[in-house]
Amino acid sequence: MIGIPGFARRVSAMVRKEFIQLRRDRVTFATMIMIPLLQLVLFGYAINTTPRHLPTAVFSHENNEVTRAILAALRNTAFFEFTREARNEAEAEHMVRGGEVLFLVEIPAGFERALRRGEDPQLLVAADATDPVAAGNALGALAGIVGTALKQIRFVDAAGAMPFEIVQHRRYNPAGTSQLNIVPGLLGTILTMTMLIFTALSVTREVERGTLESLLSMPIHPVEIMLGKIIPYVLVGVLQAVLILGAGVVLFGVPVEGSLLLLSIVTLLFITANLAVGYTFSTLAQNQLQAVQMSFMFFLPNILLSGFMFPFAGMPVWAQWISECLPLTHYLRMVRGILLKASTFADLQLDIAILALLMLIAMGIAVARFRQTLD
Repeated sequence: MIGIPGFARRVSAMVRKEFIQLRRDRVTFATMIMIPLLQLVLFGYAINTTPRHLPTAVFSHENNEVTRAILAALRNTAFFEFTREARNEAEAEHMVRGGEVLFLVEIPAGFERALRRGEDPQLLVAADATDPVAAGNALGALAGIVGTALKQIRFVDAAGAMPFEIVQHRRYNPAGTSQLNIVPGLLGTILTMTMLIFTALSVTREVERGTLESLLSMPIHPVEIMLGKIIPYVLVGVLQAVLILGAGVVLFGVPVEGSLLLLSIVTLLFITANLAVGYTFSTLAQNQLQAVQMSFMFFLPNILLSGFMFPFAGMPVWAQWISECLPLTHYLRMVRGILLKASTFADLQLDIAILALLMLIAMGIAVARFRQTLD
């Protein structure tokens, strides 16, 4: 029978030993204490399930009292924020397809004259419905907003009947099917999670198994080691992307409106960027546990701030700037644009350039860190 005093001494000794070891492992301690607090503050202020101040473009064929009243009413709401003005129909289409704006308000020529004559003119509001949550609340409040504005200038009677029609056009996902938004997002999030963890364990595994010394004795450069470790996972990532996309098309009816070649290029770029980030973590971590912790520290902001779970346009500006530094943010725009909007290289060139820059920065840091590891 175990004596209670001896049992207590041995348990307390093990507790002290674990606290001492935890204090020495500063990365793990910081992960457990500081990171949750930082994430609570960051995500608590950044995430908004009711997005407001959504980027909107206007394409007006005339400038008069009625059009100014309509635009002023929209501008004074918490939903629409006019950021662009289209000069022609092609430019307006490019703004919506390229993701520069979520809404396009088009006021046709002769709108005021038709209104005065009682001809029931139409006001067109086109919405990028690839994210149904971001567009739903704004479109729901649209009729009342415009009606109130026109009532003030006596184009609406006391009963609130409007002498014109608001035509809402939900583009790219008219039925508001959530799978068309979620499945392309899952493609990016699954690739992010697996690619990060795969490579984050690569160097730390070599260190723990004692095989890194064998690599150091070989006539091989750090860049060659990194490429040799990354390339197999690139192939694994491509296979994952094919399986996920195929399942999305077959099981959930996700359309492929754009170029498969362009989709393949941006997916390959995205996979490589995440592998480079994971490889950097593997050079920073002292063991595999730390490598996994770093991966999840990076993975969580990608999920919450990229526009996958919550509307990107609903976040404050400072949070959007942080999101722009995450590879998943740009990949989600591109994959949704290619699959649902038939976006071209011209529509996505800015996101492609930023993703390529993030990849080069991550690879540069990874190589520099690995050189320090060798030393």
